[in-house]
Amino acid sequence: MKNTYIVLILCALLAVSCSKENAPDPFLISKHQIGLLTDSTQVKELDAIFANDSVVRYVAGDEFAGSVNSIEIFEKGGKKLLDLTPREALDSTSVVSSISILDSRFKTKKDISVTSTFKAINEAYNISKIDRLIDNSLVVSVNEINASFTIDKNDLPTALRFSTETSIDPIQIPGPTKITYFIIHW
Repeated sequence: MKNTYIVLILCALLAVSCSKENAPDPFLISKHQIGLLTDSTQVKELDAIFANDSVVRYVAGDEFAGSVNSIEIFEKGGKKLLDLTPREALDSTSVVSSISILDSRFKTKKDISVTSTFKAINEAYNISKIDRLIDNSLVVSVNEINASFTIDKNDLPTALRFSTETSIDPIQIPGPTKITYFIIHW
């Protein structure tokens, strides 16, 4: 009888430890997944996925306006984790199309987060493209993880800030330059 209990307890402990090992990392960023979110996650699933957090939806207009509504994810303590943008406004079956990463715990397998520098990104991934924006920023695209990183031009050397050259080579951007936004696009 004692042996039966011991065997049952050992089986239960084994089952619990196996389920924890296979559980997805809630802060891991990959090409098709961010923590528990995937590129096929629908808006209606967000409340269940973030059951321990707060999901805040802002309605920017009505269904005839066609505007996209942002969804913010906060920890229960109030710290903002993510900004989500659904593909279709006011459609609970719509999938999430872009995610702005706001919490530094979200990291790629190569340890890139919102607090990373340009040098870290450039060493970890191949830069697909660098675009200038009108609002004094650069967007660095990394297709390998469907990501874009925004850099404020004010953090760049004067020659790059005021240059009218259309293309920028990654070697021109100083390594310690910090990113201001980290966005995943699906």
